[in-house]
Amino acid sequence: MRRKPGQLLALEVDILTAAMDLRGSGDGRFHGYQIAKLLATESGARRLTAHGTLYKALGRLEAAGLLSSDWEDASVAAAQGRPRRRLYEATGAAESALTSQRGTTVDPRVVGRAAWGLS
Repeated sequence: MRRKPGQLLALEVDILTAAMDLRGSGDGRFHGYQIAKLLATESGARRLTAHGTLYKALGRLEAAGLLSSDWEDASVAAAQGRPRRRLYEATGAAESALTSQRGTTVDPRVVGRAAWGLS
């Protein structure tokens, strides 16, 4: 799929919007499965066809500087009897990118789908 430089795909907008929602609720860090569940709830899983699609989009957003990530503490995962998770967080540039994508000015204190013009 070809796109203009600086243009976000619909899935990327959804990911960043969900990340901003999480940040607004006080939980700014998220893992892939968590964001997949949020996206499925919000969009009825229309855009997310496979987890590979999600992780490729997360990688593109991180490469663009819109997300940062690191691995969670191994002891936390071991205590819960599961593998470590890669945790993502929206950067300040994500807010600007969403604002630019929507072509509107958004008060940074207002976070959520309605703030970005999404229903």
